[in-house]
Amino acid sequence: MTSIVRADVTRDLKHAKIYVSVLGSKKEINDTICGLNSASGFIKKELGALVKLRNIPELHFIPDDSIEYGIHMAKVLDDLDLDKDNEK
Repeated sequence: MTSIVRADVTRDLKHAKIYVSVLGSKKEINDTICGLNSASGFIKKELGALVKLRNIPELHFIPDDSIEYGIHMAKVLDDLDLDKDNEK
């Protein structure tokens, strides 16, 4: 599963960092980011058709693990809660 987490655009609209979360192995994450970066020209063209701006920014896709980290932390908290219930 792939999700766009955040996008940061420079003031002059020439560059955009797109933070992407990918749930999967390190290889799947790397393959997804490489695929998005190689398709950035096509994505930029599609954005240009949808958004009326003078400049469409160059897109740079960056992996983000915040969703995966959130899932991990929720599991840790659930495990702590289960341990607490078992002590009773």
